[in-house]
Amino acid sequence: MKILIISSYLPAPLWGASARSYYLLHALAKHHEVRLLALASPEEVQASTQLPLAQELNGRVTVLPFQSGGAKRRQQIEALLRGKSYWLEACILPEVQDAIDALYAQEPFEAVLYEGLFVAGYRLPPGVKVVLDQHNIEQELLWRTYQNEKEPVRKIYNWLEYRVLKRGELERCQQADLVLTTSGREQEWLQTKLPGQQIAVVPNGVDLERFQVDSARQEQAGRIIFTGTMDYYPNSAAVLAFARDYWPHIHRQIPGATWQVVGRNPPPEVERLGALPGVVVTGSVPDVRPYLAESEVAIVPLSVGSGTRLKILEALAMQKAVVSTSIGCEGLELEANTHLLVAEEPDAFVEAVVWLLHDAEKRARLGSAGRALVEQRYGWGYCGELLTRAVSALAKEDVMA
Repeated sequence: MKILIISSYLPAPLWGASARSYYLLHALAKHHEVRLLALASPEEVQASTQLPLAQELNGRVTVLPFQSGGAKRRQQIEALLRGKSYWLEACILPEVQDAIDALYAQEPFEAVLYEGLFVAGYRLPPGVKVVLDQHNIEQELLWRTYQNEKEPVRKIYNWLEYRVLKRGELERCQQADLVLTTSGREQEWLQTKLPGQQIAVVPNGVDLERFQVDSARQEQAGRIIFTGTMDYYPNSAAVLAFARDYWPHIHRQIPGATWQVVGRNPPPEVERLGALPGVVVTGSVPDVRPYLAESEVAIVPLSVGSGTRLKILEALAMQKAVVSTSIGCEGLELEANTHLLVAEEPDAFVEAVVWLLHDAEKRARLGSAGRALVEQRYGWGYCGELLTRAVSALAKEDVMA
């Protein structure tokens, strides 16, 4: 089967959605003829021909320059005034449509895989099978952002954007021949909205060879860590709240404790957390594994989110004890007190972190159980097999029809 994958970023095994796209692309490429069409920054476009990904796909990669930002606020307001969703329009670009048309003129793709909702609005030739990979339920993410936001203007904007996006999200899902979700929870929710729609679960995963215990690095006593892209609202909101409501209590009880905030593009308010006692904000790092290896506890104090968190799977794969909110770990087949600790309120979360920092045996038990679980259910190889089966079933349906 010839498959065109369309993405708003270059897949790479370094962060969240990009890692999912990277590993699932490789799974498909083992059984199908795959071409990638991706958006990227001008700097990434220049370097794209040297990427291992381009070489592994025998050059079947088309990268177009795309720079977000600039007049974003004005564009958001203009979209709402037109009754449209900014997020559903931001990645729908004439030059991408032209590239799709040109690629189809060269070779007849049988299927298109959209990597995320925001690139799923392009015109395709009749008869092409459409697969939509829903990394999140985006309307759920917007609704939770609205509920969590305190700043009045942003709160109002999120409410208005939620109202226009939710209709468009369901329309794009309905137009697809196959929708992928990261968890059974999201599959069930979407199925109630779209009865009869074909929806398959392809979980997020972890590279079990890359993420494992690093015996060359010693854990630092009292070290906790948060990992994630810092210009992503759920992550930045989580670390700001943790710094305000959690960290002072942990540091008071364990004066030697340290907290590392590891992830790219921290906004100024997150960077300023580095002035707090015991806190280090690293910004972009080439590899998160050394930071995980030196930590004793990984924290996921999210109050906003959708999909599932790769940061938890990566921490568990390295046998780290994890403390999370229920939203932080939702959708993953984890058992509280067996694979991680779950706490909702600041006092309970602080108590759980302090307990683990003092109890090496409990940390070891959680880490061992977590590693066993990800080996069983969340290796990218297994996730790729689920995707390949779902796409192959779609191809068989086409043949039988």
